[in-house]
Amino acid sequence: MGLFDWFTTKSAPARAEASPAPSSTSAAGGTTATAVAVADPSADELTGTWTIDPSHSSLGFVARHAMVTNVRGTFDEFEGTGVIDAANPAASSATVVIAAASVNTNVADRDGHLRSADFFDVETYPELRYTSTAVERVDAETFRVTGDLTIKDVTRPVTVDFTSTGFAQDPFGNLRAGFEGATTINRKDWGLEWNAALETGGVLVSEKVKLVFDISAIKSA
Repeated sequence: MGLFDWFTTKSAPARAEASPAPSSTSAAGGTTATAVAVADPSADELTGTWTIDPSHSSLGFVARHAMVTNVRGTFDEFEGTGVIDAANPAASSATVVIAAASVNTNVADRDGHLRSADFFDVETYPELRYTSTAVERVDAETFRVTGDLTIKDVTRPVTVDFTSTGFAQDPFGNLRAGFEGATTINRKDWGLEWNAALETGGVLVSEKVKLVFDISAIKSA
């Protein structure tokens, strides 16, 4: 989600015995590691297991507040893996697990309300989970992922188009892939029904919530 520049605090997974990255000489005479772009990875490079790097990825949401403005938030603790089969995209898969209590809108009272039984009820349901059920390649840059999103005790299908934002060999020898995606859901479909009426008409919190994803993944196998 480069859209919001949100970052978590987890460390990126590292490859064992990573080869040293190319370097350049800085103006001060030191050496600075640089990433190397991989413009068009081969099918062999793309095929494999990829692990989300939480420190350079974002799982966010946008909801209309009081009918006049948007409130943005993130989930700051999550982990996920994906398997890409470039030759047979239907054999690809992805799973993401999110800590419900990590919801963060930068307002403590609002975050506390979101964690309560009115919304996520994190004491009873500590995790949100997304598990793919189908993957197709729409074009050279886009994968369409359909899967089951579980919030609290409700599971419903959600489809997201993920667009490739590029590939690179990072300074630590990891092959990285970037993907962006977004979709809109109705929170009431997952039992998140709390609301308050406004005197001027309408409601305090929109039923529709936009989910926004900005993923940096490292090839781990």
